[in-house]
Amino acid sequence: MSRLLVHVEGETEETFVNELLRPYLYDRGYSAVNARLMGNARQRSRRGGVKGWAEVKKDILGHLKQDAGRLVTTMVDYYGLPQSGNKTWPGRKTAGGIVFAQKAKTVEDALLADISQGMGGAFNADRFIPYVMMHEFEAMLFSDCERFGRGIGREDLVPRLQAIRDQFASPEEIDDSPDTAPSKRIGHLVPDYQKPFMGNLAALEIGIHAIRRECPHFEEWLERLEHSLTTSG
Repeated sequence: MSRLLVHVEGETEETFVNELLRPYLYDRGYSAVNARLMGNARQRSRRGGVKGWAEVKKDILGHLKQDAGRLVTTMVDYYGLPQSGNKTWPGRKTAGGIVFAQKAKTVEDALLADISQGMGGAFNADRFIPYVMMHEFEAMLFSDCERFGRGIGREDLVPRLQAIRDQFASPEEIDDSPDTAPSKRIGHLVPDYQKPFMGNLAALEIGIHAIRRECPHFEEWLERLEHSLTTSG
């Protein structure tokens, strides 16, 4: 399978897929890499934000059934995943009470199990590779703080960005409380921070190789996508 559909939660991730991930995977043999906003974009009053799992699941199942030769993945922030009520995502509540190293895998395993059940016994589970970003998109920008500052036109903030990064073993471990999540920390430093525009300017400046080097879970995701391509021919 050399065609990939990435279900994303908003415009920032959509642009990331189109501008960084697509050319990267094209170089590795993919013939098509497309982003799909979760839920029906034409029926949404505003773009972005995490949709409830029932709606997202229906969308994913539809695309898997529609094209048996396509690989499907997700790109969604762990931080904002609903963990209660009718929008709950599988595994999210459980993940909140376990060690960092198991959080993303717990959610991803639960998503895969639910999609596999929805597809039925003959489904090739290798066609669905769920990816949950830890803890959110902005964490990746701390992969190279010098380039981060340069990308948003605030090189004066590089020492303060680096001071945040240095508190953690990897950017993905920057915690997810309402006050100290990566986006909140950036917002404190850059009150006019605009995620879709400035976030992707920074990501383009940083580059996917630096993000891959500094973010182990992101690295694992890319490895799975690359492995799927080579094993499927």
